[in-house]
Amino acid sequence: MSRLQSLVCLLLPALTASFVLNAPSSPSTAVQGVETLKELAESNGDFLGKSIGYWDPFKLGEEGDFWGLGNEATIGYLRHAEIKHGRVAMAAFLGYCVQSLP
Repeated sequence: MSRLQSLVCLLLPALTASFVLNAPSSPSTAVQGVETLKELAESNGDFLGKSIGYWDPFKLGEEGDFWGLGNEATIGYLRHAEIKHGRVAMAAFLGYCVQSLP
């Protein structure tokens, strides 16, 4: 078995696991507005949560519905886009690793 085949065999389970859809679960914290976002940011105990707090330079939290889809649909769209871009980034990194093999 070549090194490339063994590398693919090792990485294939991790790559396919990232494409498995989980059943939708009910969120533990429902974001009801800017006040809730500020409370969540200030309750964050790590260094950035304490030093920065709530930071929204484009005021996206105030509007909440910036595509006319409703608040829940907007949040769903943004989550979907984040997951999609994360998967594209993982595939790009895997492509980089494979092409860099001697």
